[in-house]
Amino acid sequence: MRDPLNHIVTGIQPSGIRKFFDIVSEMKDAISLGVGEPDFETPWHIREEGIYSLEKGRTFYTSNAGLKELKEEICHYLKRRFNLRYDAAKETIVTIGGSEAIDIALRAMLDPGDEVLIPQPSYVSYLPCVTLAGGKPVIIELKEEDDFKLTKQEVLDAVTDRTKVLIMPFPNNPTGSIMTREELKEIVEVVQEKDIFVISDEIYSELTYGSTHVSIAEFPGMKERTVVINGFSKSYAMTGWRLGYAVGPENIISQMIKIHQFAIMCAPTTSQYAAVEALRNGDADVAMMHDAYDGRRRFLVNALREMGLSCFEPYGAFYVFPCIRSTGMTSDEFATRLLQEEKVAVVPGTAFGDCGEGFLRISYAYSIDNLKIALERIARFVKKHTK
Repeated sequence: MRDPLNHIVTGIQPSGIRKFFDIVSEMKDAISLGVGEPDFETPWHIREEGIYSLEKGRTFYTSNAGLKELKEEICHYLKRRFNLRYDAAKETIVTIGGSEAIDIALRAMLDPGDEVLIPQPSYVSYLPCVTLAGGKPVIIELKEEDDFKLTKQEVLDAVTDRTKVLIMPFPNNPTGSIMTREELKEIVEVVQEKDIFVISDEIYSELTYGSTHVSIAEFPGMKERTVVINGFSKSYAMTGWRLGYAVGPENIISQMIKIHQFAIMCAPTTSQYAAVEALRNGDADVAMMHDAYDGRRRFLVNALREMGLSCFEPYGAFYVFPCIRSTGMTSDEFATRLLQEEKVAVVPGTAFGDCGEGFLRISYAYSIDNLKIALERIARFVKKHTK
């Protein structure tokens, strides 16, 4: 029998995050700090709107690109929060989470062999989505000494005449690094000089600490060459509602809608009605969760440093990325043994790229009580294994 499988798909490795999540889900008394999912429930008024939409019988398809009402609210939100101005009808699409937006943006923009610059460590989906779209991933290794920020020189060193897209993964998962306006300005200069496009994943834009998020699309001349991706999972604790969106140039968004039309049809109608309520009346919920994360962030960084682990201070998202080289273990070995010996699940840094070796991703999107128990176990493990 001939091989029924696509060799590109079989060559892609499964997510390094899910491996540990699947194990811990069946382990008694285990604590998972591995998955980037808020421990908050979706705020009641948002859930209530979803319930109401069902009670009213709103179980129909929406338009392919999403509810007109939701697209308009997305554009209002982006304008008032980040000074980004988009046309709801022509430059906006509602997707199945931010992940679908990443996938269809790449498929809409890449021809076979086009190169895509991917700063790493970063979200696990970028590289396989580039590969599945026929593109060639080109990795830029972010450095701890640069606070895991992308530099102008790193982009210049990676660009070739085949480079078409730069992925901007800030605020960053897994490191928590952010880019300031001044730092982004230098990247903008290279992008415009080399005539490349940007996919800016801004799913954590509401979760920055000490400064307000800046989008690369705000800069003069960048709206025309940038697809901004965002969603509701992180800011509004709506992971299971599976709802995201993308805004960008009409010629790109129209092709993304075409792919979405044939592969998906439309995002869940109930989720879209709930998201309208989130955007209209959810600012206080976002602020409350933001402040809780900020407190957990400072608690976690201090605790890790006290147990002797070097830890970059994150200013975005809800992850810390401590260095565990002092233990003499690899990232995978540390995570595996920590789970086996202390029943705490974290994610090896290598799940986010080879340059993540020597680091772990620990999420603080969990209750302070669980964090305290987990940190006691981690401290005991580190003390036992540090050379």
